[in-house]
Amino acid sequence: MKKILPIFSYIFHPIFIPVFASIIYLFYNQTYFTIQEKLFVVLQIIILTVFIPVLFYFLLRSAGKIDSIMIAEISQRKIPLVLQCFLIILLVRKSITVDRYPELHFFFLSGLLSTLCALALLFTRVKASLHMMTISALTMFVIGLSVHYQTHSIYLISFLVLMNGFVASSRLEMKAHTFKELIIGFFIGAIPQLLLFRFWL
Repeated sequence: MKKILPIFSYIFHPIFIPVFASIIYLFYNQTYFTIQEKLFVVLQIIILTVFIPVLFYFLLRSAGKIDSIMIAEISQRKIPLVLQCFLIILLVRKSITVDRYPELHFFFLSGLLSTLCALALLFTRVKASLHMMTISALTMFVIGLSVHYQTHSIYLISFLVLMNGFVASSRLEMKAHTFKELIIGFFIGAIPQLLLFRFWL
């Protein structure tokens, strides 16, 4: 089990969560969007939330600013989080707009609030778990979609709740976070999603 648990930290790495959320959202809205539009939206999100951060990771690593993809050190997290804020702002202003994709728009807007909270905590020397922040945000988003579309997606929600546990166990096993940091990450991911439910539920 000790060898298996770290896998969850890579599968549910924070850069992949926006893509997972977008695919789930488009599945719930399968009658509203064409296949071409779905592919276009997912491609945009992959470019902005996966490809660009990965390129910046290699750039920062070559410059000696980052030493691992998990970004364990507090001092190394500030630049990636600032970059993430700018990329999310670009998405919600130019691509995932509130008039066309309201649910996904507020998912990313909540993600922006969570990222800003994580960034602010760094200046108080508190390192929140970004893995827990993003997986808890995804879980709350899916719960919101289930209520919104009345799909009662109990299996998907149960799976995501289980993944919250596996991701937390993975981070503890890898000694990447303390229990306190996991709890902080969970709440700064989940609470903004809950707060913005009122705008689209």
